[in-house]
Amino acid sequence: MRIQKLLIFLLSILFITGCGRTESEKEIKIATNKWIGYAPLFLANENGALKKLHFHLIQSVSLAEAMEVFSIGRADMVTTTQHEYFTLKQTTSIKPVILLDRSNGGDMILSNTSLSQLQKAPRIDVYLEVDSINSELFKSFAKAYHIDMNRTVFHNQDQQMIQNIKNDPHKPTMIVTYSPYDIPLIKKGFHTIASTKDSDIIVVIDALCAGDDIVKAYPHRLKSLKKAIDDAVLLIEKDPKTVYTKIKKYLGNITYEEFRDSLSMIKWINHPSDKIIQIIKKIGYEEDTILQ
Repeated sequence: MRIQKLLIFLLSILFITGCGRTESEKEIKIATNKWIGYAPLFLANENGALKKLHFHLIQSVSLAEAMEVFSIGRADMVTTTQHEYFTLKQTTSIKPVILLDRSNGGDMILSNTSLSQLQKAPRIDVYLEVDSINSELFKSFAKAYHIDMNRTVFHNQDQQMIQNIKNDPHKPTMIVTYSPYDIPLIKKGFHTIASTKDSDIIVVIDALCAGDDIVKAYPHRLKSLKKAIDDAVLLIEKDPKTVYTKIKKYLGNITYEEFRDSLSMIKWINHPSDKIIQIIKKIGYEEDTILQ
């Protein structure tokens, strides 16, 4: 009888410690894409902080693709704007966990012609990610500047494809994009006609979100991830040159000057002010799971 009790006790200990090890070492996958506001994640990955905490980064070519990776269960966390968050909320138990940045010109509309010419053009080709914040940005712009939606032809492409668009001066074109995808397009002669710096058009807030099961199961690891992101933001602000050499591959091997320009188009909000909290409530992010 004693031997049986001892065996049961030992098996219980092995089961408990085994489960604990499995939970602590579960690899949590984060789906993200190429955007300057996600630089802290890229840096945390390069510095080994994500690996140490058992997080794995999955980089996609667009917001929509990252959203799809999360929605089909191939990722446990995902970077979003409020648009992707709200879309995913319809079918998943997604929760915002860490606020990252507010776009301050980093989301923009480019064109190869002037606003007045666009307003008169019989046809405008519009390139964008339809299932993303791009759509909201374009609709707000079209309403504000009286662009006739009946004269627009939409081309749903990811940002990697959009980068390859040719600038045809005889074809009025608009492109909804974000930094650093705008860089090669500007080199082709496209120019910015509106951006999130025009605060009356649209507010774009980026956040790192997770499934509710992850939020409940790994609160301590998420807090450690938050600290790793906070530390990365400080490094970016303190020594952008060194950071650039480490993460430029995540951003399409842009130049250091382009990297600095892109950074100027966002504002870090990893330590959100009361004003930012009020903004996120207004645009639909839930506050109760956000780490501060």
